[in-house]
Amino acid sequence: MAPEAMHGRMSPKIDIYSFGVLVLEIVTRRKNSSSGDRDTVNLLTDVWNCWTKGTISEMIDQSLDEYARSQALRCIHIGLMCLQPNPDDRPYILSVIFMLTRDNMEIQAPAQPAFFFRRESLLASLSSYDQSDIILDENVSVNGVTITDLYPR
Repeated sequence: MAPEAMHGRMSPKIDIYSFGVLVLEIVTRRKNSSSGDRDTVNLLTDVWNCWTKGTISEMIDQSLDEYARSQALRCIHIGLMCLQPNPDDRPYILSVIFMLTRDNMEIQAPAQPAFFFRRESLLASLSSYDQSDIILDENVSVNGVTITDLYPR
């Protein structure tokens, strides 16, 4: 979900953000959400870390041939452009189409994507997590009037 949507603001570039996540999921054959693997934070963080270290080819599906790998690298580059925190910094869909269909088109370097987490900051936030905030009651009500079902239908 785009950062502005998390704060209730809508922008025409929310779909561009989602497209960027989808492109990264397809090229890497991984889901964005962490799957319980302690070494990963999320797909966006892993891709960005590999991008900045110059090891992005590790994230690409190894079964691809050389031409497909070069196209996958281009897709990752474009996907990162779509994940910029500020909607105004994300490309329009027409620009994305041009970047995807024209191999000789120059693409600017992406900035750090939204929802990038440094491993150290994640571990610090988890260690400061207060276990007393967990409510294990069958019927959960904060204000005594509403009831939240922890297990939706």
